[in-house]
Amino acid sequence: MSQADDLIHQPLRLKIMAALAAEKGAPLDFPRLKAITQATDGNLGSHLTTLEKAGYVAIEKDFVGKRPRTRAALTPLGRKAFRDHVAYLRAVVEAAEAL
Repeated sequence: MSQADDLIHQPLRLKIMAALAAEKGAPLDFPRLKAITQATDGNLGSHLTTLEKAGYVAIEKDFVGKRPRTRAALTPLGRKAFRDHVAYLRAVVEAAEAL
């Protein structure tokens, strides 16, 4: 059985990783990610920083006109970690169903 990834297992980080995985490599902008996860600016920013430090997420900051834009995308390491964690969760559910 795969192992749980404690970084991803936290509920908000799991939502972030799932949202980014659904984008299939394309970056997701901060306001959209905030709407999907229903997190506050500070909470989302903090969890993105944790995931970035782990190498799971790449953060891009630029400007659109004069407005700052922050976007996040999964790194290859993050994509693998998310797949492995999902496999772990599936194994847990299947084991419970077998009881």
